[in-house]
Amino acid sequence: MSEIVPDTKDWTWTVEKACPDCGFDPLRVQGTDIASLVTAYTKPWTDVLARPDVATRPAPTTWSPLEYACHVRDVCDLFAARVRLMLDEDGARFANWDQDVTAVESRYAEQSPSAVASEIPVAAERLSSAYAGLSGSEWDRRGLRSNGSEFTVLTLGRYGLHDLRHHLWDVGVTP
Repeated sequence: MSEIVPDTKDWTWTVEKACPDCGFDPLRVQGTDIASLVTAYTKPWTDVLARPDVATRPAPTTWSPLEYACHVRDVCDLFAARVRLMLDEDGARFANWDQDVTAVESRYAEQSPSAVASEIPVAAERLSSAYAGLSGSEWDRRGLRSNGSEFTVLTLGRYGLHDLRHHLWDVGVTP
């Protein structure tokens, strides 16, 4: 299996404008929509993970649907933790996450599709719950990623939603 070329793009622009690939438009997302959209953008993974070719990469340097699913699960957990941190600490700081290192170290390509299918809804619920019931100034709480990218709870939610939706697009699903 060929090694994936690391994604070094800065995707933070997706909190300000629509993605030309997957069509996600962050400016159409209200904070109160985030919790339900997390559920909507993670629900299709059960069907994706049931595909007979789920572990097959479409190209040697492109993740398989299984690898994308593992990433989606981990994104949900990572973003849930970041939201909690931002709500708990003024000016929260968090490390820039290397998704490619995580994919290799966690052996995404070797994970059980049925196990991942059961883990995604649990992780999605953690993220959805982190956003459910937020109001007022909670949406404006700030956090800073170690690479200098600044987020509010709202923009972090939009950023995470783009990731979830974009990876559905990557595997041929339209939510």
